Amino acid sequence: MSGRGFVTLKTTAEHQAEVKGSLFLAYGTRADTPEQGLAFLRTVAARHPAASHLCWAYRIDDQYRFSDAGEPGGTAGQPILRAIEGQGLDHVVVGVVRYFGGTKLGAGGLARAYGGTAAEALRTAERQEELPRTEITVEVAFEHMGALYRLLDSLGLVERRETYTEHGLKVTVSLLESLGERFRTELRNATRGQFSLIDR
Repeated sequence: MSGRGFVTLKTTAEHQAEVKGSLFLAYGTRADTPEQGLAFLRTVAARHPAASHLCWAYRIDDQYRFSDAGEPGGTAGQPILRAIEGQGLDHVVVGVVRYFGGTKLGAGGLARAYGGTAAEALRTAERQEELPRTEITVEVAFEHMGALYRLLDSLGLVERRETYTEHGLKVTVSLLESLGERFRTELRNATRGQFSLIDR
């Protein structure tokens, strides 16, 4: 995950509301890929096999999708997406389950119920700020592998992709942008300037 920072959900958010006999249940969580979002929605559907509808939306960076799941066009998925955006959240998926209560709500009523239930779930949820990160690939000779590992460990960079080349070790890490300068300085000192670096 690289690029700009964003605010997402720390835990799963839930909220329920009753509107003219219909029950609306909202579930939201963090999703870093569309696949994660859709997998979460499958778990929501499995919990509510008897529900009339499961409408949903997600926003992940510049990607977004929504579904009215059989409700009149524009009355469910879009209001849920607007709730996510209205709370300033990203990397989030929300599904709202509806159990029909017998009274038709009309387009405006549906949009308010779906959007409002989603917004309330998100408003009360615990949030987490992800700071801007950048992906960096470092290549060092075999003799400096130990120094590189010590530096990565000291910065808490445990998630890394490693490959060996004929010249040494190549490591790709996701680094907080704010640590970039310190990382370069310490790397220069640890390897006596013998490294190559690729920023993305």
